[in-house]
Amino acid sequence: MKAKDVPQEEWIKGYGTRACYAEDENGKYVVVQSKGWEVEKIVNSQAHNVIKNRIEEAKKEVEQGKASPLRYYMEINQMDLSLLASNAGIWKWRVKRHLKAEVFRRLNRSTLQKYAHALRISVNELLNLPKSDPAP
Repeated sequence: MKAKDVPQEEWIKGYGTRACYAEDENGKYVVVQSKGWEVEKIVNSQAHNVIKNRIEEAKKEVEQGKASPLRYYMEINQMDLSLLASNAGIWKWRVKRHLKAEVFRRLNRSTLQKYAHALRISVNELLNLPKSDPAP
């Protein structure tokens, strides 16, 4: 894209600019400021809605006893099984088991602490769902 063609429409947050690479009139890549463009805003909005729905579904499953709080906090942090396992230093197959409410209830303090540290929350927060969800 040529530098003069970089979109200057509304950014998803409605303010500010960000850096983009574009070709100048000499064919060299340069950094150009952009306010974004409508297509980007629409796609980001859709992605935020998907994330919000996944968080709501996870919270519902935890409240119904179908899943452990790990499921909810994984969605809040946009983590998958592999990422949480890696960050917590726990085997992936064990994390998968710990997503079950009945297995999670029996975890020892040490394991809970590993999860809390990986999720950057306290053990108490890990054991209790918040009243409201943070915005994605």
